[in-house]
This record gives sequence, C-alpha cells and structure tokens, in this order.
Amino acid sequence: MTKASNPLEAVSKIKSGHRVFVHGGAATPNTLLSALVERADELRDVELIHLHTEGRARYSAPEFSKSFKVANLFVGANIRKALDYDRVDFIPCFLSEIPQLFRSGRKPLDVAIIQVSPPDKHGYCTLGTSVDIARAAVEVASIIIAQVNRQMPRIHGDGFIHMSKFTQYIEVDEPIFQAPKPSLTQIDLSIGEKVASLVEDGATIQAGIGSIPDAALAALKGRKHLGVHAEMWSHGTLELIKCGAVDNSKKTVHPGKTISSFIIGNKEVYDFIDDNPSIVQLDIGYVNDPGIIRRNKKVTAINSAVEIDITGQVCADSIGSRIISGVGGQIDFIKGASLSEGGKPIIAMTSTAKNGESRIVPILKSGAGVVTTRAHVHYVVTEYGVANLFGCTLKERAKALIELAHPNHREELDRQRHEIFKRMI
Repeated sequence: MTKASNPLEAVSKIKSGHRVFVHGGAATPNTLLSALVERADELRDVELIHLHTEGRARYSAPEFSKSFKVANLFVGANIRKALDYDRVDFIPCFLSEIPQLFRSGRKPLDVAIIQVSPPDKHGYCTLGTSVDIARAAVEVASIIIAQVNRQMPRIHGDGFIHMSKFTQYIEVDEPIFQAPKPSLTQIDLSIGEKVASLVEDGATIQAGIGSIPDAALAALKGRKHLGVHAEMWSHGTLELIKCGAVDNSKKTVHPGKTISSFIIGNKEVYDFIDDNPSIVQLDIGYVNDPGIIRRNKKVTAINSAVEIDITGQVCADSIGSRIISGVGGQIDFIKGASLSEGGKPIIAMTSTAKNGESRIVPILKSGAGVVTTRAHVHYVVTEYGVANLFGCTLKERAKALIELAHPNHREELDRQRHEIFKRMI
C-alpha cells in the first residue's frame, strides 16, 4: 500500500498491453482516468474494460487510438458515438455472469482502477455505490489503484476492501456523479399506473432508473410490505422506503434489507445509504442469479425495451445493429421473476419512440439483438393497456400486442401480421 503524491504517480504502474478494469456508474474514478490519459503518449494497447461509466471518457477518443482500446460490458451515453466495433467494442454478457468472466480467467485483469469510501478505524474502505462486478475485479487483479473519496458513501455488504490491498492510492474530496430525477410525462404516468396495478402487497420489486420505472414506483406509495431485490435502484425506490411502502418484511432472502448491486442517485440518495445497515450491496453474480431471485415470493421485475415484435421478441440493447446499452440484467430478472411463486416479469414501454415510430413492430429491425426471447416474455405494458403473453399462441400474442400499439399503427401492424404468418407456412 503506497499513497501516491499525485494521480500521475498513482497510475504509473499501468504498462502497455495491460487489461485494466474501470469502476463504473457513480463510482467512476475520473481523477485517475484523467491521469491515465495524460500518460497516453507512453502507453500502447492498454485495454479498458468496464460497465457504463460517467464522465467524459476521453480515453475513447480517436486521438488515443494507439494508446487505448475499450471493451464495454454495457455501453453508456458517454461512449456510444465512439463505438466502432474495432478499437471500441462491446461484449454481450449477462450481468450475472460477468464476475465469472473475471474469476475464471477468461478475461484476466492486470489492473483494477476503483473509487472507494474512506477507511474506517480498521483500515477497511468500501466499493461504495458500485459493488456489482467490481468485487470480482479486485479479487483477481494483480494491481489495485484506488481513488479514496471523502464523498463516497460507505455501504454495507460485499464491498469491503482493506487498504493493504491497494498497490497505489490517492485521496480526493469531490462529488460523485448524480443522476437527475426524470421529468414524467402523462404517458409515463399512465404506464406507471398500469404497471403498479400488477404489483401486489408483499411483492419484491426490481425496477431500474428512468421515467417509466420512476412512474411505476411513484404509483406504489399506497402498497404495503414491499421488498427490494434489484441489480440497482435510484430516487424512486428511496421514496418508497421513506414513505414506508418498502419495509422488506415479507422477503425470504435477506428480510429487512434493501438488496442491490449498484446505486445511482442524487445527494439525497447518497446521504441515505451512507453507513445505513438496512442497505446492502452484494456481488452481482449473486444478486442477479435467477436461482436467488426466485426464492423471494411475488418477485415483480419491471424492465423496458427498445422494440418488441408481434411474436414477443424483445430488443433492449440496440437500435437495429447499433448498440446503445447492453444485455444487462434484464433476462436475469425476467427469468427469476417468472420462477418466483406469484412472480410477474414485466416489459414496460411507450407505444411509440420519440420519432413516432411504433415500438411494437412486425419484425425487429435488421441487426437488432434479441435480449429477451418470446418464450421468456410474460407481461407487456404500454399506455394502451396490459397483455399477458404467457401461454399464448403466436396468433394470440400478435393480436394482444397490436392492441397495445398506438392506434395510428394498428391497421398496418395487422396487415403485416397476415403477410408474415402466410410466409411462415
């Protein structure tokens, strides 16, 4: 363990050809990343591997093509334009399996760059807002470089790491990334109400970040004894905890605890989770394991889609062939919820995209990936209603989904349904 005199010294252990894990989400160690970019001229073929990061991601810029390449496990907004599927590429992988990717040696890591909370009196820091895949990364990396931030919350769970494990570290006192609360439209609120109608008292919920999850969570304030077991949570979940709708009392797995793997929010969220024993962050290989998820009763998983075809195939990571996010944990929770006693896997989305195109389509766009198969899909929700596709034939599915489409698109969808089904004979 060596305290570096400055960020440049801290990243001096990184050499050409190293594979470097980068802590993501609100824990993105941007001070260390900036220092690494300053060393670009002396480095060649350093591979950075990470989930979505927050900040400028300067390392992905074309002028650093000889110095850095990037393997995205989930593509954030800061790096989408840099994707060329050559130097900046994407690894499709379930969130639940990424720790195995590291621990098995399939993707050996030379270095882990992380951001942590300050040490306690025993010398233990925590991985703060993002335990997720970082727990596995710090276990296997030979070199650990830490950004110890006074403003990083201390979180209970799997994220404890002793300072003696750090090869180099720096101390900073700077705000971590804050996600703004989304503004909710009337359509969002309508979808949220319909999703909420499916959530029973005592359910264990999983919902991400964004306008539709927030709208659904806002509509749940009258529920009782909800629990949380989710890969991540944000502002909407905090509101349910504070109003008493979430008390985690009916959960089978970790009763009384709000379980997740990473958290992205605002200062109110970060202040609430800091050293709060009711908030527990665990390795994502465990949190997103469908076998663990299913052990809670009434698991209600709320996920979104880019588009869904009339047989129920869900594209959630791309627009056509252009990757915009990642596989993430959607299928982990869709499967876990479907196997849970009384569980409900839900795909919720607006009926149309911002450009007016229907999100319910006859055939997925050319090159689109199927994140969730038609066999996995149960509930689909738009502002026009709710359909349960479980046990439905292809014909029944198509009719149910067309009824969820915007009225302007239904006639054409029905016409194309007939054409597609004729070709299937």
